[in-house]
Amino acid sequence: MYVCTAETRSFGRESDRSAMSIEVNNVTKKYGSQWAVNNMSFAIGKGEVVGFLGPNGAGKSTMMKIITCYIPPTSGDAKVCGFDVMQQGIEARKKIGYLPEHNPLYTDMYVKEYLTFIADVYRLSGRSEKVMNAIDRVGLEVESHKKIGALSKGYRQRVGLAAAIIHDPEVLILDEPTSGLDPNQLVDIRELIIALGREKTVMLSTHIMQEVEAICGRTIIINKGEVMADEATGNLRHLAGGESYDLTVELSGPMEADVLRSVRGVVAVKNIGPQQWSIRVAGREDVRKDVAELAMSKGLVILTMTRNEVKLEEIFKSLTSSIK
Repeated sequence: MYVCTAETRSFGRESDRSAMSIEVNNVTKKYGSQWAVNNMSFAIGKGEVVGFLGPNGAGKSTMMKIITCYIPPTSGDAKVCGFDVMQQGIEARKKIGYLPEHNPLYTDMYVKEYLTFIADVYRLSGRSEKVMNAIDRVGLEVESHKKIGALSKGYRQRVGLAAAIIHDPEVLILDEPTSGLDPNQLVDIRELIIALGREKTVMLSTHIMQEVEAICGRTIIINKGEVMADEATGNLRHLAGGESYDLTVELSGPMEADVLRSVRGVVAVKNIGPQQWSIRVAGREDVRKDVAELAMSKGLVILTMTRNEVKLEEIFKSLTSSIK
């Protein structure tokens, strides 16, 4: 298991702090005798889109509520754009757009009416222009005349996003923004988040691994309130137990698993169907030629052979299946 060290979390060094949108330093949160967040530290730089992952109960929502000034930490400190979330909460809130997991909306209000109300809460000047700008950016024009209660789940999420960006914050905190959406709605909201991520710092909590790979340049994985990995999303496969990949092979006849395991670099072999094998290869060396030559030496023909990278779901499971 990969453990995030102080060296790995060097994003928060004093010399880099002017470029930090979010800083979390040794934060803990305790409910009674239970630690929801346990000495957590990480930093997110300006313009980063970061996935914040963990199983249910890992502490994701608690950490997001601390960053967004909703609840205080038991110890440690957090800053948004240099403002301490407890000591300078008003200033920090001005920098944040927050979409919580359960999107709180007044369903009896019309879309424009609700967003005008939010603009008034922020005491924005030129509120009509800002409301229409938010509606345009999230693609709500067609539905903007309706009551929120009459909207689909996807469009309600758009209303929540419009409310989150109406004051033009530097930082977006999105907690499960695509939860419960159908595939078409999911694609629309994902594309919207990608567009917003081009101009803002985004911290995104999600359980959808494909979403992380599609949107996030960096991923923080937590488990039981602790950071288990903090890396560029493309590097997670390396952290989860070394470089490796799988080969799916279908042969024209039977072969013993021990024979396949004799190929250099093969660390595991699993029968997945008649004459079909899943072969785990350690390292990045291409062993397909060796497997083909082995099959030929046994008088067999390879019908299909597919190389598959280790899935992010497997990496997530590896890093969160037990605590370090």
